[in-house]
Amino acid sequence: MVNVMVKAGIPEKDAKIVGDVLIQADKLGFDSHGVNRLKSIYLDRIKSGIVNPVTNFKIVREGPTTAVIDGQNGMGHVISYNAMRMAIDKAKKYGMGMVTVRNSSHYGFAGYYPLMAVKENMIGITGTNARPSVAPTFGVENILGTNPMTFGIPSDEAFPFLLDCATSITQRGKVELYAREGKELHKGWVIDENGESKTNSAEVLEDIIAGKAALTPLGGLGEESGGYKGYGYATVVEILSAALQQGSFMKMLNGFKDGKKIPYSVGHFFIVIDISAFTEPDDFKKTTGDILRELRASKKIPGQSRIYTAGEKEYDTWIDRKDKGVPFNKELMEEFRGLCNTYEMKEYLHYFEG
Repeated sequence: MVNVMVKAGIPEKDAKIVGDVLIQADKLGFDSHGVNRLKSIYLDRIKSGIVNPVTNFKIVREGPTTAVIDGQNGMGHVISYNAMRMAIDKAKKYGMGMVTVRNSSHYGFAGYYPLMAVKENMIGITGTNARPSVAPTFGVENILGTNPMTFGIPSDEAFPFLLDCATSITQRGKVELYAREGKELHKGWVIDENGESKTNSAEVLEDIIAGKAALTPLGGLGEESGGYKGYGYATVVEILSAALQQGSFMKMLNGFKDGKKIPYSVGHFFIVIDISAFTEPDDFKKTTGDILRELRASKKIPGQSRIYTAGEKEYDTWIDRKDKGVPFNKELMEEFRGLCNTYEMKEYLHYFEG
């Protein structure tokens, strides 16, 4: 991946950051945001001129614990890595740090950035707005992004608490994954202009772009199952990803103007809390671990043998994949063979045969 990105014009140092974000997603089982997006989300956008391969972000406002960054439509992973690094450094000095970003691009697996803070005995939080694809409660227009809000919290266990999920019932990347595999979507994930459920994953991708379909908020349709909660949290992320840094929001992020492709110019925010400013890190991690262990030990539904806490399934996936490798389906194998040929890297072709 790094060699392909370098040939596409991304500096090697930056390509290593992007590649690491993608492979970490697959290692932990976030397949919808892993290496399958190398071509379609990153290389193709560079080729179309809506993402700058060379990232020249600038700090436009800064205080002791805060900063605002203009990404100038560079690589979202590179911008975000540096923004989180800045938030971590501020938290080390002052106890907390928050950095907001405007004019960025897709930053990949959101959990990557809080995990940077976790490695430093800190709590990491991030969120980002995204292309409009989610309808508000009682609406059918795709106006909000999938807008994940992600938390990474250290514990005394072998894995941290990592909650990385969209504020919609599913994310656009999972629809793309289902379309690749020819799978039907679950009923209630997507609605059409009449509020009726749509399950054909390939059709849904086209209809969302055309504004004829929308993902439903976390909790689903209406208020009975709590869909208004997902809608509310999605709005919080939209505000924090746009208002503090005076960036683009909602329909401004559709990627088109006068029928032509333009940069998405999404926004992000990164918050870091230094645990040592509040208590001893080891004490914090033990209490966190005790909470998680008590949850897993609680009474289970008949027929269920296990209760999970956030980050546990990802750790199990990592244990399984660290030796076996990351699974590639037929379509992804063909796509990587195509990249080898396009970028004249035939020495890698044998990896993607069979």
